[in-house]
Amino acid sequence: MSTDYDHFAKQNHLNPEQTAALLSHLEGLLAGEQPLVLAIDGRAASGKSSLAAKLGERFAAAVVHMDDFFLPQELRSEQRLSEAGGNLHHERFSAELLPQLRGHKGIRYQAFNCAIMQLDQWQVIKPAKLSIVEGCYALHPSFGKYYDMAVFMSCEPQTQLARINERNPQLAERFCNQWIPMEEAYFKAFDISGKCEIQLDT
Repeated sequence: MSTDYDHFAKQNHLNPEQTAALLSHLEGLLAGEQPLVLAIDGRAASGKSSLAAKLGERFAAAVVHMDDFFLPQELRSEQRLSEAGGNLHHERFSAELLPQLRGHKGIRYQAFNCAIMQLDQWQVIKPAKLSIVEGCYALHPSFGKYYDMAVFMSCEPQTQLARINERNPQLAERFCNQWIPMEEAYFKAFDISGKCEIQLDT
C-alpha cells in the first residue's frame, strides 16, 4: 500500500487495506471522462460525514448530506414512520437532487433543518466531476442504482454510543431508542451493506 493511502487511513481511523481498496477503486473510476457519484451509507457515528469531507477535499468533490432530506413534520404519520427508511423524504430527494448529480450546472437544493423541523437555507454547490452523497438512507431502494460506487460504514455498538455521547449527549437517548433502531430496520430490510463494494469498519 502506498504511503499516501496509509496516511489517509491513519488520518481517518480506517483499516489500511480497506482504505487502499476504496481510494484505488475511486481513482480508477475517476480516470475516465464521465462524472461520477459515490454513495456513503452506514451506521450513526461511523464517520460518514468525516470521510465524505476528506474525500471531498482530496478529489474536489461536491458533497450532499442525507440529513438535509429528512421528512418534514407534516408528513410524519405513524404509518410513514413505521416503514423502513420512512423518516427520509425520499420523494423530494428523487425529484430534486438526483437529476442534478451528473449535471454541469452544479447542485442547488433547500436543506431540511432538524432544529426547526422545516426547510431552511439553500445549498449551492459548484459543479464537480465527483459527487458524494453521504448519510444513512443514501442507498434507499426508491432511488435505484444512481451511484457508480457505494461504501458502507460501520462501528461497534460500544464505540457508536461513546461517540454519540461525546458529540450529542443531549440526544443520546433519542439515538438509542428511536433513530438507531430505525436505521437498523432499514439496513436489514434492504440489505444495504450487501449493495456496497467497499465496507469500512471504524
